[in-house]
Amino acid sequence: MPQIAFLTMDSLADFVAYDHLVVEELRQSGVSVQEVSWRHPAPNWSQYAAVVIRSPWDYQSDPQAFLQVLEQIELSSARLLNSLATVRWNIRKSYLRELETAGHTIVPTIWLQSPTAAELAQLPDHWNCAETVVKPIVGANADNAFRLPRNPAPELLQQAVAAFKQTTALAQPFISSVTALGEYSLIFFEGQFSHAVLKTPAAGDFRVQEEHGGIIQAIQPPPEMIACAERSLQSCPQPLLYARVDLVLLPDGQPAIMEIELIEPSLYLSFDPQSATRFATSVVRHL
Repeated sequence: MPQIAFLTMDSLADFVAYDHLVVEELRQSGVSVQEVSWRHPAPNWSQYAAVVIRSPWDYQSDPQAFLQVLEQIELSSARLLNSLATVRWNIRKSYLRELETAGHTIVPTIWLQSPTAAELAQLPDHWNCAETVVKPIVGANADNAFRLPRNPAPELLQQAVAAFKQTTALAQPFISSVTALGEYSLIFFEGQFSHAVLKTPAAGDFRVQEEHGGIIQAIQPPPEMIACAERSLQSCPQPLLYARVDLVLLPDGQPAIMEIELIEPSLYLSFDPQSATRFATSVVRHL
């Protein structure tokens, strides 16, 4: 029986994970799965046919150490999925620049190096909008994401300045459809559309993750949204085992890419009864 590893973190107690669904599907296909934290001190990666990155949802606290672990896996006989080249491309949200240059519609974005309080306070003027969102160029789970209104409180500005000290932040106009309609997540296996969910934030919040109170529901996205997501994946550097494309609707109704998640996306397997089977089938094809 071939054995693979699902790369995770020390504890998922504060998170909502769905990997148990695909683990059972893989076992029925004759594949044994072992969950291994990326912080494990000395794993023998070569004992696995493949290492699938699944839920290391704290990697943003030390991205360089995380990349070093992936480099060790690449040097072993195990196949890393998604690849190290893909992770390196996706780990910094500057890939959004490449997507925009390639003609894909993204949420309008500017990059700020160690932004000052004055720079952050002036962001609404850049787009003539009421609010902006500022987040780290390397990040996950909406950690250190700030929603800044016009004339923000000094305390909020100082928190944001401290969060982005000696690093790069990306700033975007707050897209009102996120709270009015939600954020769309389209999941793909081997480049083929599998299923989608709509994520809406809790009342008074803008973060759509379940850990922050977001509500998730299965949807069938319109064909033009699927096509938008499919086109964006063509800009990725290597073939993908899995991908999640997060989109929002701009004020003119056009879908825009918020992010492409190629490292450790939640795949929302419980929201489509066949998705775990599809994912397991794709994993087996990569062994």
